[in-house]
Amino acid sequence: MSQRTRAFALLAAALLATTGIGATAAPSAQAAAGCRVDYAVTNQWQGGFGANVTVTNLGDPLNGWTVGWTFASGQRITQAWNGTATQSGGTVTVRDAGWNGSVRTGGTASFGFNGSWSGSNPAPTQFTVNGVACTGSVTTTPTPTPTRTPTPTPTTTPPPPTGTTPVAVNGQLRVCGVNLCNQYGKPIQLRGISSHGLQWFPGCYNATSLDVLANDWKADVFRIAMYVNENGYVTDPPGFTARVNSLVDEAEKRGMYAIVDFHTLTPGDPNVNLENAKTFFRNVATRNAAKTNVIYEIANEPNGVTWEQIRTYANQVIPIIKAADPDAVILVGTRGWSSLGVSNGSSSAEIVANPLAFDNIMYTFHFYAASHLDNYRAEVRSAAQRLPLFVSEWGTTSATGGGTVDLASSTAWLDLLDSLKISHVNWTYSDANESSAAFRPGTCSGSSYGTSQLTQSGQFVRSRIVTPDSFPTS
Repeated sequence: MSQRTRAFALLAAALLATTGIGATAAPSAQAAAGCRVDYAVTNQWQGGFGANVTVTNLGDPLNGWTVGWTFASGQRITQAWNGTATQSGGTVTVRDAGWNGSVRTGGTASFGFNGSWSGSNPAPTQFTVNGVACTGSVTTTPTPTPTRTPTPTPTTTPPPPTGTTPVAVNGQLRVCGVNLCNQYGKPIQLRGISSHGLQWFPGCYNATSLDVLANDWKADVFRIAMYVNENGYVTDPPGFTARVNSLVDEAEKRGMYAIVDFHTLTPGDPNVNLENAKTFFRNVATRNAAKTNVIYEIANEPNGVTWEQIRTYANQVIPIIKAADPDAVILVGTRGWSSLGVSNGSSSAEIVANPLAFDNIMYTFHFYAASHLDNYRAEVRSAAQRLPLFVSEWGTTSATGGGTVDLASSTAWLDLLDSLKISHVNWTYSDANESSAAFRPGTCSGSSYGTSQLTQSGQFVRSRIVTPDSFPTS
């Protein structure tokens, strides 16, 4: 996947520090250097904060930048986007993300980050750009005229899309603030559906059914649920890996995103399958690194474990994926069957207080409409202000997958997710003999996947997916 990092939507600035800083420009007969930095705390809570930094170039065009400053009160960067951050003690450096390294005269480049603090959170007052201290004015320095042929200035934004599918329009995804964003840095919402266990319903995922999903349902994303235990991956690692890769290819052909779901359920501690996860994701990420349609879900529904245990697992699996595919969006399960801890009597506060430090990370939330009601919706509404959330599994029924289809609660849930621009994936695109399945039993033994084959749940879910997407590109 092409290198991308995250964009950030500015909130009302609670703190703003503006200063001029010197910067080294590209060689020219008279090299002019100078710029301004706007540092704004955009959100702050007990022990944490979000900030945005904007660099305005006042000198000659820049073909790469590194911004530096020192935190005076022990603040730490925990997550950054639109740039690569490193920190040693209080000293911070943020390097451009590649795609935003070119800044014309009078142009700007920005990046954002989340951080931690204790005691106080003063804004830094002195900055450097490319190692040059702040001067507050533009200076010119004679330099030798270069003899090499000038290199065209790279564009800082992707070209307009050349297709109409979700992947063609949105390209490589990234996380910006609390949103999932497309290649233009614009927040988007994906809507789609999940497979059932590949070991149980292999006949449901063929060229015809996937054509229907992409062309009739207009799905943006297809989740590939690869159970780890329960007659899944552990019984045939090469075979299940090959099947997942094949379905990734099928989704790509149809312009859909594919979620590679390492479907841990029993046992609930993902650390039990840590080595299996490392092997699986190393193989899949290496094989699919050049694709722009792949999202990785590293632990389906952790249960019977603490957030710290999940975090320990994630801190070992995520680097495996990023070593092969550094741009990948990665979904991390939360405790209590991915309920943000609510089903275990906790809340998202434990994640906010101790988040993962990688970029392009989203935290999963799962719900079943007849089981998870107003208190769960309230938690999602609150968590969405501080955490990037992705509903990678939801059902119209009770958490058993069976029982009455609760259309009222399902509607309330999807209306909430739409208002928050949170992506969602339904359970399941299968003909399982359960009321949460999209198709009537026996459908996958035939060749028709039309609307006459849909269950009550399938009809409702399709109606919420098929409505036109709104994907901003500028």
